[in-house]
Amino acid sequence: MLLKGKKGFTLIEVLFVVIIIAILAAIALGRITTSTAIAKANACKANQSIMNLQIEQYRLDNDDWPASLATVTQDTDYFPDGEPECPSGGTYSMDGTTYRVDCNITSPVDHSLHD
Repeated sequence: MLLKGKKGFTLIEVLFVVIIIAILAAIALGRITTSTAIAKANACKANQSIMNLQIEQYRLDNDDWPASLATVTQDTDYFPDGEPECPSGGTYSMDGTTYRVDCNITSPVDHSLHD
């Protein structure tokens, strides 16, 4: 016996909905991955700015530049929470001539974010 007027979805309609959801998820996942890389690069840049400011403060306090980056980052007066860590796993270093901090990791997304 056939039921007339029975409402429901066909297999094709369900497949189309699943395919559309999969496409939207793939687009969202790509954006999330890119956003994560940008956030890490921005956090690294912020760490570098903080360290550069603390190096300047060290110079004002001591009338001389620090001998190394560790001189400042291991001093609890300048970094009470300890030395900042690069969110991408990089290593910070201080140029002995310019006394500016740089990171050995460059952003795969946008190099200008990490300079």
